[in-house]
Amino acid sequence: MKKIIGLLIVIGIIGLAGYEALMYYDNNFRYGRMRETPAVRPYEEPMLKMETGLVPFNGGEAVYRATAGIDLASPLKITDSSVIARGKAVYLTFCAQCHGYDYDGNGTVGQSFSPLPTDLRGSKVQSTPAGELFKSVSYGVAGGRQPALETTITMDDRWHVVAFVQSLGTR
Repeated sequence: MKKIIGLLIVIGIIGLAGYEALMYYDNNFRYGRMRETPAVRPYEEPMLKMETGLVPFNGGEAVYRATAGIDLASPLKITDSSVIARGKAVYLTFCAQCHGYDYDGNGTVGQSFSPLPTDLRGSKVQSTPAGELFKSVSYGVAGGRQPALETTITMDDRWHVVAFVQSLGTR
């Protein structure tokens, strides 16, 4: 029993000596441990102010995804020529490779698909409401080859593409 008590006392003295040595090092040397090094200390300085409009409080992508396509309406004037021109430019950049320059689904990439991409001047597409077209472009077509472009094309530009496609008319 005396040996165990003696061993515990020795361990206690070694632990206390180690702690005192560490505190001496922390308090007396220029390069202390982590509490002495530069660090990020939250709330020591005022928080940065977030710019207005960065986080949407209403609207936004989540609302479009959750809303039925029939209930979505374009925020743009879809008959405006500048809107249609922007839609054509976006179409030529992101869509023409599959849907083609004649909008018939015979684009360079689209020719390798079976079935071919949709004919954008066909009655099926032209009779589809703008909100449904927007959702197809944005989130893809289930079981189809239309990829989801929500992270590739901005929300406004997707509406521009919808306006352009609707301006094509039926074949």
